[in-house]
Amino acid sequence: MAGQQNHVISSRIGIIGGGISGIAAAKQLSSYNPVVFEATDSIGGVWKHCSYNSTKLQSLRCDYEFSDYPWPERDNSSFPSHTQILDYLHSYATYFDLLKFVRFNSKVVELRFVGDRDATDADGRPGEYGSLLAGRPVWEVAVQTNQSQDVQWYSFEFVVVCIGKYGDIPKMPAFPRNKGPEIFQGQVLHSLDYSKLDQEGVTNLLKGKRVAVVGYKKSAIDVAAECAEANQGPEGQPCTMVIRTLHWTVPHYWVWGLPFSWFYSTRFSQFFHERPDQGMLRSLFCHLLSPMRQAVSKFIESYLAWKLPLRKYGLKPDHPFEEDYASCQMAILPDNFFSEADKGNIMFKRASKWWFWNGGIQFEDDTKLEADVVVLATGFDGKKKLKDILPEPFRSVIESPSGVMPLYRSTIHPLIPNMAFVGYVESVANLHTAELRSKWLARLVDDRFKLPSVEKMIEKTNNETEVMKKTTRFYKRGCISTYSINHSDEICEEMGWTSWRKKSWLSEAFSPYNSEDYGEGKMNL
Repeated sequence: MAGQQNHVISSRIGIIGGGISGIAAAKQLSSYNPVVFEATDSIGGVWKHCSYNSTKLQSLRCDYEFSDYPWPERDNSSFPSHTQILDYLHSYATYFDLLKFVRFNSKVVELRFVGDRDATDADGRPGEYGSLLAGRPVWEVAVQTNQSQDVQWYSFEFVVVCIGKYGDIPKMPAFPRNKGPEIFQGQVLHSLDYSKLDQEGVTNLLKGKRVAVVGYKKSAIDVAAECAEANQGPEGQPCTMVIRTLHWTVPHYWVWGLPFSWFYSTRFSQFFHERPDQGMLRSLFCHLLSPMRQAVSKFIESYLAWKLPLRKYGLKPDHPFEEDYASCQMAILPDNFFSEADKGNIMFKRASKWWFWNGGIQFEDDTKLEADVVVLATGFDGKKKLKDILPEPFRSVIESPSGVMPLYRSTIHPLIPNMAFVGYVESVANLHTAELRSKWLARLVDDRFKLPSVEKMIEKTNNETEVMKKTTRFYKRGCISTYSINHSDEICEEMGWTSWRKKSWLSEAFSPYNSEDYGEGKMNL
C-alpha cells in the first residue's frame, strides 16, 4: 500500500463511520475514549452526503430521536428536513461532547486481523465467542487522511463498523454489450452523484431537459418531484419514472382517520405477527390469525387506493402492503407528487428490462423513450463497502447463503471476532434501533453479561431470517419492523432491564414504542 507507515497507534476501541449509528455507538462507549474515523469533514452520514434539497425524514420526530435528547417541538407533526436532522445530530454530539472522539477526513481503507482465529471447540464445532476486549490488539486499521496516499495504521482490541448500507458505492444496472451508458448521447448519473449537487446544479441539470428516473423507491420519488418542480411553465419537460418493481407509497401516517402506528407499532398489533423462536403453540396461533393480518393489510391498501391515484397511473402493487412494511420499503410521498403527475410533469413507464440507445432508453417491447438526462436511482452496494475493507476469511462469511448478514442482536457476527456492526438492521425507527443496540453493546463490552455460544447465535440469526422469508419476498433487506418490540424485549432482558417499559397495562398494549421508552431512568421500572 502506497505511503504505508510502520508506526502503529494503539487504542482500545475504534469506530468506523460518523453517521447516526457511529455517533450512537460513540456516546455509549464514551468511557473508553473511542477513536471515530469519519471519511468526510462532517458527521451525519447519509443525511449529509446522500440527501437532496427536498429530502425529509420518513417518520415523526418522536420516532427518530435519542432517548436522552428529545427534539425541540417533538410533537410537531411535520417531517423534519435533512438539514434539521443534521442540526439535531450536531446539537446532540456537542451536548454530550462526542466530537472530540471524531477524526474527520479519515477514510478506513483496510482492516487486518492480528488476533486468534480459533473459534471452535475441541470437536471442531463452533465454540464460545469470547470477550470483546481481549487485552491486546486484535484488529489493525489502515487510514488515509485528507485524501493523502499516506496510510496511518491503528490497532484496536475491538472495532465497531458503522458505515451502513447506503451511500458511497452505487449499485449500477448491468447492460448487454453496446447497450450501456457509453452509447447514450445525453448525461447519465447515479442518485449518489445527484445528491452532491447544490440547488443551482440541480436546476441546471433538470430545467428544460427530458429526464428519465430509473427506480421507484424514496430516492427516485424525490428526484422525480424535484424534476417536476424545476420544469414548471410552458418550456418545462416531463420527467418519466422507469419502474421495474412497484412498492406501496403512503401520503401520511393516518389510515381512514386512525393512526398508522395502531396497525404495526404497538405490542398488541405485533402480537399477531410471527417472531423468531416463538414455539409450536404460538406458531399455530399466528397461523390461525393470518386472516386478521391479511385484513389489516387490505384495510390499509383500500385507503391508499382511495386516497392516491394508483390505479389511474398503473402504480398499484400486486403484493400486499404488509410485505413492503415488513421489508422497510414503505415510502412517504412528497406533498406535490401526484399533483405534478396530474399536470403531466411526472409520467410513468413500467418495464422489467431496458437498455440505452443513443437518444435515450429502449424497452423490451421495442418502444423508446427520448431523454437528455438519465438518473439511476438504483440503490447502493453496502455489502461491497464491507468486503472492500474486510480481510479473508471474514469477507467470505459477511453474508449467509440467503444473502442476509447474520448478526446476533443485529450487532455481532458470530464468525467475526472482536467486531460489531451497528446500523445494519432496519426498522421504522432506525435511530432508535441503533441507539438501543449501542446500549446493549456497551454493556456487553463491560462484561455485564455474556454472549451465547457461536452455534446458538448462528441458530438465532437463521431463525430471524426464516421469519423474514415467511413475511416478505424482500427479506434480504434485514428488516425487523413486524417484530421490533419483541426484538427490543430480548435485548432488554439480556441487559437485565425489564422488557415492558410502559406505565400501565393499557399503554403497554396499545401505545406505540419509541426511544423515549428506553431511557436510562426507565430501565428498572
